[in-house]
Amino acid sequence: MATDTLPGEVSKRAGWSIFMGLLTAAVGAGMILYPLATAAMSTVFIGSALIVVSVAQFIFAFASQTAGQFFLKILFGLLYGIAGISLVAVPGIGVVTLTAVLGAMLIAEAVFETFMAFSLPAAAGRGWFLLNAFSSLLLGVLILAKWPSSSVWAIGTLVGVAVLMNGITRIVVSIQVKSAVSSLPGRAMA
Repeated sequence: MATDTLPGEVSKRAGWSIFMGLLTAAVGAGMILYPLATAAMSTVFIGSALIVVSVAQFIFAFASQTAGQFFLKILFGLLYGIAGISLVAVPGIGVVTLTAVLGAMLIAEAVFETFMAFSLPAAAGRGWFLLNAFSSLLLGVLILAKWPSSSVWAIGTLVGVAVLMNGITRIVVSIQVKSAVSSLPGRAMA
């Protein structure tokens, strides 16, 4: 690839990245609009992943050095397998269970972030850690206070927001790259 075509190639790829960002953001918006379907699909995905991990644990068990390691890996394989099959077979109950776990994890994260904040000097971003801790605590309490009815919106909405933000970030960064390439010296002559 010649040097004078590199900016054009980067600009072209940035254009495709903007398109993919728009597509990703649209999928994220759809996930937010249909949070229960998103939660069910997420639950089935997590269940499928646990089944794969279960099979891997059974395979790794045969490479164990001791009988204790062998039986421990078999036990973990069984637990992962049961959890995975349960999530895939009955995603509705899985969504309710995962929502409770999500609420508890957010509260635990809030506690951890608070400890992290106070282990830092005041000028080293303590306020941001505390803000993050407060928002995690608020969301976790909101999810658990309305549980199990929060299962209808919590996981699907949060996954949708994450996908939407990923798409928006991709669009913004791609536009910046495209703008930077078009303002390179000598680009107008190419």
